[in-house]
Amino acid sequence: MAILRGFNPIGHERAVEDKRRHNQIVEKAIKENLADILSEESIIGQTKSKKVKIPIKGLKEYQFIFDKNVPGVGSGDGSEKKGDKIGSDGDDAKGKGSKGAGNDEGEDIYETEVTIEDIISYVFEDLNLPNLNKKKMSEVLSENSTKRSGYKKHGIKPRFAKKRSVIEKLKRKQGALKALREKQEEAQDNDLLNTNDIEQKAGFRKENGISRFPFKEDDLRFFRIKQTTKKEFNAVVICIMDTSGSMDQTKKYLARSFFFLLYQFVKMKYLNVEVVFISHSTEAKIVNEDEFFHKVESGGTYISSGYIKALEIIQEKYNPSFWNIYTFDVTDGDNWSEDNDKAVKYGRELCEVSNLFGYAEIMAVSYYNTIKKRFDDEIKNDNFVSVNIKGKEDLWKALKDMLTADVKCV
Repeated sequence: MAILRGFNPIGHERAVEDKRRHNQIVEKAIKENLADILSEESIIGQTKSKKVKIPIKGLKEYQFIFDKNVPGVGSGDGSEKKGDKIGSDGDDAKGKGSKGAGNDEGEDIYETEVTIEDIISYVFEDLNLPNLNKKKMSEVLSENSTKRSGYKKHGIKPRFAKKRSVIEKLKRKQGALKALREKQEEAQDNDLLNTNDIEQKAGFRKENGISRFPFKEDDLRFFRIKQTTKKEFNAVVICIMDTSGSMDQTKKYLARSFFFLLYQFVKMKYLNVEVVFISHSTEAKIVNEDEFFHKVESGGTYISSGYIKALEIIQEKYNPSFWNIYTFDVTDGDNWSEDNDKAVKYGRELCEVSNLFGYAEIMAVSYYNTIKKRFDDEIKNDNFVSVNIKGKEDLWKALKDMLTADVKCV
């Protein structure tokens, strides 16, 4: 079949176009297979360099093939646009929908390896923490920043200063031309040097009969780098996860996957954002990263305990006047009924001190039997966002919905 492709009047190399197409297909494959990638629980807590295999359709060159011999004109009606397919490749079904084993050639599928860092870069490229505001005293100094400070004659290739090197060469050339003119005047008076001798002594070189003035090592300049300070947003992300007995293995896996994505996003996008991990059953406690993603607990559920602990840590370390605060809670919504009023109360308080309060409910049996309905009905703050996660295929959409929500900051 023929595939229409827009005319590009700008010439470019074939390899560049192939690379661009390949990157597009890899990105599409990552997003289509994200749920399956996340199903590998082994990636949770791994380093950015861990590699994951994803299937990608093979790239084939465009080609024209003969269609069925039917009378008529093969051109379109003028409504065609880039990407449209004209005609059919013989038998439209090509084995699809037919009964029994087919005998047609299938599509080329191959696997490629990408790192977790690549996956995070693809899926979070256009996302940011919403309502990241410059609050009073909300900028902190970072010692990991560098600043260019002049030039030097020796350095590494990434710091090569092309423009400055050209300037140094031109300065040397101007001096050489001045010396060349002086020597030419002397040669005319004394008749000692010919033009070629003078140019050679001035630094010119003959290449195919043309005089050139090449670079010398002494022309090269490199940027001098020094450590400096840089102002960064002052922000904290608080992760609250339900680890009670009602959170079975599948639910806990989904909760960890959600927070793993969120944690990787924060680390990739922001240099100085702090992350606090809180796990709770009937009691809440602050844990480290390893305990949060791997430790298994059980017991009853007091959702309010996680909110109370978050408010305590905010009061102790993260003054809302100085900090941008983002709170995320993941639970199955199966809360002890006596605790529901407290959960709603402290949920409202979290909204009052947070830029964003995100609530994710996992595999709830019934919307009307979980606390999410009460949250949706009674927490009217503009910076509150609630989502449902019914399976691994909803993880990416749920997190994206939270990070792109049109909410107003407190």
